[in-house]
Amino acid sequence: MNEQALSSLALKDVSLIGFCKYDASPIASLPYAVSIALKLSDAVLSTIADEPTPMYFQHYRTANAILDATAFQLAREIEMLGYNAFPVAASQSLGGEKRYEGFVAHKTVAVLSGLGYVGKSGLLLTREYGSKVRFATVLTDMPVERQRPLIENGCGSCTICKDACPAGAIYGELPGLNGRNFDAELCSRYMKEHFQGIGRGSVCGICIKVCPKNKLR
Repeated sequence: MNEQALSSLALKDVSLIGFCKYDASPIASLPYAVSIALKLSDAVLSTIADEPTPMYFQHYRTANAILDATAFQLAREIEMLGYNAFPVAASQSLGGEKRYEGFVAHKTVAVLSGLGYVGKSGLLLTREYGSKVRFATVLTDMPVERQRPLIENGCGSCTICKDACPAGAIYGELPGLNGRNFDAELCSRYMKEHFQGIGRGSVCGICIKVCPKNKLR
């Protein structure tokens, strides 16, 4: 089975798939990565105004569950071919002092796979769906190559996400060398203080909703 066959398998349940050599893999023996993305519902995102909604929270959780299941199945398929594979969940945290960092940077893998670019919001923006996507990753030792060209940042002078962020956590700048252009701790603290009644303050979605790249129906 090649990348095209894997794409056919994964795309049954997800919206985009990409492949890359991932030199920053936390598992040195698994230097390749498969990035999978799932588009969020335009109608559900449209329910977000000044705060997230219970409908968005449930939708967000369901999207993560679909991605996790797809990554798990994709890893099984790769193992059946005789290779090693490690599925990485859509939402993950190292905990402790690194609680705002993940075991794998899904956005980095997506960028290296040609699926999109990191915008001023800190979100991964795709050509097809803008920022209304969630990601998961599969690390593997199966040699795969990027099939899409890298995408240049398309934010330009836009600062709509920065202006809309209620926490003031978005700097309104393109990612620096460390890839960070928003304050994850400030974002998390604001959600827990103001949106506690919706998913215990674990979601917001305002920056996703307002991004003009999304083309909401």
